[in-house]
Amino acid sequence: MCEDKGPNVERMRNESNTNDAVLPDSYRYALLSLHTVVLVGGVISMSLMIRVKANVRSVTTAAIQNLIVVHLLFLLTLPFRIYYYAAGSWDLGPKFCKVVSAMIHAHMYLTFIFYVIILVHRYLIFFRIRQVEFYRGLHALLASIAVWSLVLVVVVPALVLRYGSHPPSNMTTADNKCFNFGKSISPAVVVLNQLFSAFIIIVTLALAVCQVWILRIVCKAHREMLFAQQEFLAQIKSIYFMLVIVVCFVPYNAFRIYYVNNYTDSLQVNNEIGLAVTTFSCFDMLILMI
Repeated sequence: MCEDKGPNVERMRNESNTNDAVLPDSYRYALLSLHTVVLVGGVISMSLMIRVKANVRSVTTAAIQNLIVVHLLFLLTLPFRIYYYAAGSWDLGPKFCKVVSAMIHAHMYLTFIFYVIILVHRYLIFFRIRQVEFYRGLHALLASIAVWSLVLVVVVPALVLRYGSHPPSNMTTADNKCFNFGKSISPAVVVLNQLFSAFIIIVTLALAVCQVWILRIVCKAHREMLFAQQEFLAQIKSIYFMLVIVVCFVPYNAFRIYYVNNYTDSLQVNNEIGLAVTTFSCFDMLILMI
């Protein structure tokens, strides 16, 4: 009987380890690499931009300063993600896990909002519409507080309180898992996520149409000396921001519409990869140095 018990116990342990695995090793190492690159590159990008001085009343400057803060706050939580994927388990408690998880979503939404503000402001400047700057620095501060409040008051509580609020019966506090709330997203949060993702895709499409229209106007006005025109060079920077949105945010949000309504373990892996791709927006400050 002792000889039979040993193999059975070992088999049960192996099954338990398989079920409790955070992610397949290949994906875990991929996520570890992606987040490490973002952390190093993001710190370099932030250090370069903090030294830049500009007009504090400019809408674009205020948005860029807010982007720096958004990236810095997110980068402060990134080492905990790196620790998780390196160690293969989470030992910092479920509440802190949800906070770290919420930050990557808040980072994506806040970054997108400030991108939209930057692009719209640049479009208004192109069409020479007046009153596109704040009258005082205080107005820029109040506008920034309003944007932060909108996201932090609405989005973060929904992510922190509702994600994982109804854990599945087979999930225990001893499995040391994190960032795996797909099984327990409430129906209300499913709808909220789909609305947010659809909003990002629709707004991006509208911005892209506007950008193409502006490029068409510039190209028609300066056909012969196009690359020597300041207007065209200014629009190139806008295109860079558009590319960050299209590459980092649109694919993930298109996938997320399906993911939140059709959760599977394999989709959870893809969701983590997609979220990691959104964090490459931390390199956006390098665009402004070009």
